[in-house]
Amino acid sequence: MNIIIFVIILSVLVFVHEAGHFIAAKTFGIRVDEFGLGYPPRAKKLFKWKGTDFTLNWLPFGGFVKIFGEDPSEEAKHSKDSFIAKRRDKQAVVLVSGVVGNFLLAWVFISFGFMMGMSSPVDLGLPTMDAHTTITQILPGSPASAAGLKAGDEVFLITRGEQSAGKTPEEISNFISSGSDPINVTVKRGGEIFTKSVTPASGIVPGKPAIGFGLAEVSIVKLNPVKAVYEGFRAAVLLTRDTAETLWSFIAKAVTGHADFSQVTGPVGLVAVTGQVAGLGFAYLLSFAALISINLSIVNLLPFPALDGGRLLFVIIEAVTRRPIPPRVANTVNAVGFSLLILLMILVTIRDVRNIF
Repeated sequence: MNIIIFVIILSVLVFVHEAGHFIAAKTFGIRVDEFGLGYPPRAKKLFKWKGTDFTLNWLPFGGFVKIFGEDPSEEAKHSKDSFIAKRRDKQAVVLVSGVVGNFLLAWVFISFGFMMGMSSPVDLGLPTMDAHTTITQILPGSPASAAGLKAGDEVFLITRGEQSAGKTPEEISNFISSGSDPINVTVKRGGEIFTKSVTPASGIVPGKPAIGFGLAEVSIVKLNPVKAVYEGFRAAVLLTRDTAETLWSFIAKAVTGHADFSQVTGPVGLVAVTGQVAGLGFAYLLSFAALISINLSIVNLLPFPALDGGRLLFVIIEAVTRRPIPPRVANTVNAVGFSLLILLMILVTIRDVRNIF
């Protein structure tokens, strides 16, 4: 069931992303030869509409639109309905339209979540109810992970002997770090309340004992449709900004050799997370899908060959130099970039499978 839910989410995200490219291309009179869900080999041709074959492919983790002339060729160079025959600004719009589509989808998901009632940090200035401290992150290999605590658990009570911690994340963190004796953590998960014994360890947080979980004070936000749409947009913008900053920080650390690649996950790892989120409720699932959609949009804007950002970089270079990049160079660079992306996905997937077992 987790796999089915994840494939549905991913299919919706990819469909919207590729639909953005498709609509923009059709608007500018660019020929689109194929709209594919999943990566080849092709499983089935579904139908043909306005000259475009809509296909279903065997590898479910992705999708594509085959825009005539996006991969330069002599035939496309002399055709009025090709991508490279259009002005640079129109090419740029087609390339970024998929990213825009993913942002808009995240906005829709978050807005619906607010209408239904969704957990949110208490510091966003929104009308809230039922404020409580929730576990937001579990470090792999930490005492919290070994005890079976999970992200999304609502913290009810933390005790050490006869003493008990306060209710806020700061009070709980200070209580845990005040000693190395075992603590009892009482949490609520999916309507069930249970207690776990956890022993703080050194080395997780410099200079003090810790159990390896992140906490945040959250509450339920439920808004009317008009307010939900407005706050959904604001939340999507803030989430996009924070995600971009996090990704930029990770890339900077990767360049200097200090990145923690254990925090990177692929489709298999996301399936496991999907199961945890789905157990919390549909509104949480919408929020999770919105986060993936925003990540997808930002990653696609990276100036890496084969990604939308890499192709956009080519368009910018051509606009500045006023000279087209030779087709052989562009196609070779994109092919190498695509191969590297597939290799990275395979390596991440292998690590995800190893982590499961």
